Amino acid sequence: MSEKIAVLSNVNMSYVIRLLRKEYQVYDVEGYGNELGILMNGQSSYHAFAPKITFLIVDLLEVLGHELDLHGILTQEEDTGNLGESGREEARLCVTLPRLRDWFGQMDHCILPGRIYYISDAWLWGPETGALPEAELPQYLETQWLQGLVWLRQRHENVRIFPYRQIIGSLGEENSFSLKTWYLGKILHTSEAQKRLAEEICRLVETETGVPKKVLLVDLDNTLWGGLAGEREHTPLELSEDHRGLAYKNAQRVLRLMTQSGVVLGIVSKNNEEDALTVIREHPHMVLREEDFVIRRINWHPKHENIREIADSLNLGLDAMVFWDDSPAERELVRQMLPQVEVPDFPESPEELASELVKLYKMYFRKPRLTAEDREKTRQYAQNEQRHQLEEQVGDFAQYLRRLQIQAESLDPERHMERLVQLVNKTNQFNLTTLRYSLEEMQKIVANSSKRVYLYRVEDCFGDYGIVSAAIVDLTGEAPLIEEWVMSCRVMGKQVEDALLGHMETDLLAAGYGQLRGRYVPTAKNRPVEQLYDRLGYQMVAQGSRGEKEYCILLADRPHRADHVTWMGHV
Repeated sequence: MSEKIAVLSNVNMSYVIRLLRKEYQVYDVEGYGNELGILMNGQSSYHAFAPKITFLIVDLLEVLGHELDLHGILTQEEDTGNLGESGREEARLCVTLPRLRDWFGQMDHCILPGRIYYISDAWLWGPETGALPEAELPQYLETQWLQGLVWLRQRHENVRIFPYRQIIGSLGEENSFSLKTWYLGKILHTSEAQKRLAEEICRLVETETGVPKKVLLVDLDNTLWGGLAGEREHTPLELSEDHRGLAYKNAQRVLRLMTQSGVVLGIVSKNNEEDALTVIREHPHMVLREEDFVIRRINWHPKHENIREIADSLNLGLDAMVFWDDSPAERELVRQMLPQVEVPDFPESPEELASELVKLYKMYFRKPRLTAEDREKTRQYAQNEQRHQLEEQVGDFAQYLRRLQIQAESLDPERHMERLVQLVNKTNQFNLTTLRYSLEEMQKIVANSSKRVYLYRVEDCFGDYGIVSAAIVDLTGEAPLIEEWVMSCRVMGKQVEDALLGHMETDLLAAGYGQLRGRYVPTAKNRPVEQLYDRLGYQMVAQGSRGEKEYCILLADRPHRADHVTWMGHV
């Protein structure tokens, strides 16, 4: 079943909607220009349709009613000339923005939990805007609209900004707007612009419903710079502020921004490590430095073996990886040996590097909304590599776990709802039943007295793993049932789950329950936890024809587990 979406606008979007119907169930909107009325009317057909994602493509000039009150603005500027810059800005806000304040105030009351809203930023255009004597007025009004969007997004975690300006800017005004179709049927955009809008909507739906990749593994020579690191004395590297060298530098700038958005960056390169690290550490035009790379495999081993080793070290599946390399032979070898790894084509010209990396980011890594957890990814995986090195040094696994000094903390799920939903919906390997929930559904579960939701944060001597595990226990049956239990892959393999389950068992025993049940429902990706309940001392009491299993344990007889994990605060 395709996703349910809605496209609402104050201009005619019928062609965009027709294009989208090829892929999705799209709300059959009646006309245009009543986007807020449709949202505010709880009995409207829109609410009966109940789209998962609503896109509001809003024309700013229509919201303003085509009233560009230059006289009021100029008069106010004269009256507030002695107030300084901040005073003048406040006056302009009061004179020019009542319609915008009304629009955002009404929109604020329309946002429902459990649904997702994309609202376009603005590009002020119309036949009269070319006659404005003040060139800065369109930008000023567009900025005020953007500030309203930011305000909405801060108030509602399910509000996103639709990149309308980016689409119009890439096409140009002449290719984006059509007065002929505007006068004919209030169709503001050209067919090409409407196709671009539909394409962007499709990409954003995929972003909302898909699972993003986590790690980008890059080659070095002729990928991050032009030329060979080991021969730079004879042939200088191409990495500079001009010509082809600037193309490589701009590609690094894109990669740096990707790391700030939670993409984990690593190196897989056939090179002498000392030569490569000298460039990374000392070249004056390197944007990326050693600390930007979470993990490195710079050697002469086959690259597919290095990628396997990286996946094991980071405790991630190969399907979380993207490999970026200029060599067609290396790309083809990785495709054949590691089909789970995404291997995009490499551009023929360095001038295309930055733009291709932007496309790669949007295709594989973009998230609908960045959380604090996402921004900490690079640091967290760098710490994970330190843990891997400690494990190799210590040798004895039990001693290694004790040396980690792992601590766990139980959290109030209501205070971390966004992370709770993300954790449950995006975790695949350590996921006992793979149930998925919308934000609205999760809010109801947390508020339900017949459910008990557990949420855990974990840290060790190297740093904070963050919020890494959640479980939902149903209390309505003869014995409580763990109907969902997930844990982030970055703490897998450290027997942290032993301590977390022990905490749940202790809590339920104290609440008067004598037994606890658990379920395992097999999927293509959760094989790592197939024997979890067996290992933790539970008895299998039922098995289905598709491999699903049900377990039970007497809480008074549960085994003692996880001496290596201590608890923060009260348990």
